[in-house]
Amino acid sequence: MDKRSGKAVSAWFVAALLMLAGATQAHGDATAQVQQALENHVRAMLERQAERQGWQSMQLRYETNLPASTANLPPCANVLQIRATGDAPSAMERQQLQINCPDTPGWSLNATAQAHVFLPAVHAEGIIDRGQTIRPGDIRLERINIAKARRGYYNRLDEVIGMAAKRRIRAGQTITPSLLEQAMAVKRGEPVKIVASNDGIEASASGEALGDGQPGDVIRVRNTRSGKVIDAKVIEEGVVTSTF
Repeated sequence: MDKRSGKAVSAWFVAALLMLAGATQAHGDATAQVQQALENHVRAMLERQAERQGWQSMQLRYETNLPASTANLPPCANVLQIRATGDAPSAMERQQLQINCPDTPGWSLNATAQAHVFLPAVHAEGIIDRGQTIRPGDIRLERINIAKARRGYYNRLDEVIGMAAKRRIRAGQTITPSLLEQAMAVKRGEPVKIVASNDGIEASASGEALGDGQPGDVIRVRNTRSGKVIDAKVIEEGVVTSTF
């Protein structure tokens, strides 16, 4: 083989490598293009859901499953069109989607995508005893995957502050709606103010609650001075009014 022939073979080999590299890059671009389009599609769905439900500080992680045929497709010169082919009721569930390249016959594939949504959720800082009214120092925010929070969660501290624990809550436990109830405005054994009014004249006396109550509840109350027990309606925290 002469030098000219050797140079020709070398030139052909380099050209072939460049063509192969170009094809690999094109296929990689098509795959990346589809993955990005899927993520954008699912993100848009979740952002709408986040706005409806008032989610704060959402973070997302994606899983996509593309067919092997994606590697044979060239990059799409237009914006990919995506439509749902499944019936997933929530944006957080696995989505079955069809992707098409407009004006390119045969450029179509089916894929699945799933987003994992991570939100700050309220957790107990320490042990919270049954009946304890929750204060700011009792709780903290920690991110969770809300798809796994089957019993629910709270995304903001102010949703929980002022509520009462229905049962003992462990330190570090995610606080769910089933663990909380409205705090009692009046608790048994605690002092209360008994107010009464007649013809514009208002009087008050000190008393002791003989039961727990929320605003609107009628409980038994003992007048501290007279010792008389009466029925009284709970007005607000620490205040009741005679029902007579």
